Amino acid sequence: MKKFLLQFFTWWNGATLNTRFHTWRKGSRVGEDEFGNVYYEGGTDSEGRTRRWVIYNGYSEASIVPPGWHGWLHHKVDTAPAAENYAPREWQKPHLPNLTGTPAAYRPRGSVLTKEERPRVTGDYDAWTPGG
Repeated sequence: MKKFLLQFFTWWNGATLNTRFHTWRKGSRVGEDEFGNVYYEGGTDSEGRTRRWVIYNGYSEASIVPPGWHGWLHHKVDTAPAAENYAPREWQKPHLPNLTGTPAAYRPRGSVLTKEERPRVTGDYDAWTPGG
């Protein structure tokens, strides 16, 4: 019941009921990634291309889509990673969640949200004062 209510009242947690209904009617499952996100295609867009979309496993966060699936979603490649032996390049880093807005977000030295003091000015800057 909780999952149903989350799908009914939130758009950021998985797919809405409308999206699930559209997927049931028009979508065909293409594959799934290592994070549990499921990819679909079906119908055509305004440019005549096949529509492609993802239903996220958990929160809807676009940064969790792996590079191979991202290329497929944006029509950069025609073959989905599930249909080929896709392997990420050695220089591609594993996914890290977007921490913006959380206590673990990056905060530089001197930020008002840290206890550290801002680095002292080295003397190459003189503050403007009126009449000075």
